[in-house]
Amino acid sequence: MFRGLEHTAIASPDPRALAEWYAAHLDFVINYEYAGNYFVRAANGTMLEIIPGKGLLTPPQLDDPGIRHLAIDVDDFDAAHERLKAAGVRFLGEPMNKQGNRLLFFADGDGNILHLIQRERPLP
Repeated sequence: MFRGLEHTAIASPDPRALAEWYAAHLDFVINYEYAGNYFVRAANGTMLEIIPGKGLLTPPQLDDPGIRHLAIDVDDFDAAHERLKAAGVRFLGEPMNKQGNRLLFFADGDGNILHLIQRERPLP
């Protein structure tokens, strides 16, 4: 009956700009737009819906309650890190290794927390 997440929504003060950030920095494709809402699709088929947000934008902290980050799967960690660095992306720390996985936290164009991940072995 329940097949999984179809998309995750992010509210943004400028949905178009954030959708374009995902396209420019992470190779997402803006595949659908309606009434100021943008769906962006990653190469593996996962989607984000970027919707208009109201109020002050306060960047989240890693230990705030609620959804904390979106993990971006990469097959070449070093190349992805270098590309983001060259694009001036704001990193929230240094690359690290945890249980054989390579991780790096960074912020999207609105300050939402993302991280690169290259796993030694896929999750079961």
